[in-house]
Amino acid sequence: MKLLRRKFLQLAAGAAALPAASRFAEAQTYPVRPVRIIVGYPPGGPTDIVARLIGQWLARRLGQPLIVENRPGAGSSIATEEVVRASPDGYTLLLVSPPNVTNTTLYPNLSFNFTRDIAPVASLMRTPIVMLVNESIPAKTVPEFIAYAKTKPGKISFASPGIGTTSHLAGELFKITAGVDMVHVPYRGSAPALTDLLGGQVQVLFSPPVGLVEYITTGKIRALAVTTAARSEALPEVPSMSDFLSGYEASAWFGVGAPKNTPAEIVERLNKEVNAGLADATIKTRLADLGAAVFVQSPAEFGKFLTDETEKWAKVITVAGVKPE
Repeated sequence: MKLLRRKFLQLAAGAAALPAASRFAEAQTYPVRPVRIIVGYPPGGPTDIVARLIGQWLARRLGQPLIVENRPGAGSSIATEEVVRASPDGYTLLLVSPPNVTNTTLYPNLSFNFTRDIAPVASLMRTPIVMLVNESIPAKTVPEFIAYAKTKPGKISFASPGIGTTSHLAGELFKITAGVDMVHVPYRGSAPALTDLLGGQVQVLFSPPVGLVEYITTGKIRALAVTTAARSEALPEVPSMSDFLSGYEASAWFGVGAPKNTPAEIVERLNKEVNAGLADATIKTRLADLGAAVFVQSPAEFGKFLTDETEKWAKVITVAGVKPE
């Protein structure tokens, strides 16, 4: 009887170990079929461009096609939910961007918890936001602008590509940190916001530098500061906002995530290959063309960054009283 019981326990233990062994074997041979990268925005935008750039690199390194699939809508929540529900096998990835961390506060009734349900894989790039003013604004520095704005509370309008975007929240953080009262005017994208800044319908715009350098160098609009802690290589003469407002920092960034419980071996493999791409001169140049710098982190470091960003922008959203559209 004891022999039968011992045999049964051995068989049960072996059966329990099979899923883990199977996952380990899959991780060792990964990938054996195409990998999908889900993007929460339409084709052609910055998020899509970054996904296709890193996808081309990974396809060469992994020896399998990397298929970019666009699932726009709900501030990237549709794409995120698809990845959350996917098998944690490394064959469905998410192109992660700032709305993923801000949506946690803006939309408290989401069917998933981003921090809990998405495993951080790798960071990709960071780009500053530029504080731009119309030529009608007499201020030529951030301190001059703050002094000017305090004489006109509620009279200055600042534009953004939409409620809850990084550009919008960078402006709200500026208002809180500088103690000024400006009116937020949301647009449906960066292009119409820039058009109205040039036309003087709004006086201030917080925006990534892509496509703006020509307007700045020709004097059509004035760049007062970049919002990253360091100056931007695209605009080296423009000071950092933190030079004037201690602790101020805001940036647009991108990374890669996967469903929770994706095997650590697969996460580490992807992180290694992504970081190799970020060290490649061609990719560095392509990112620089977008006004961005490479952003290299381990999965653990990227996870901490996402947690910190979630907490930081939750405070800004709460204090500013930002509500979704």
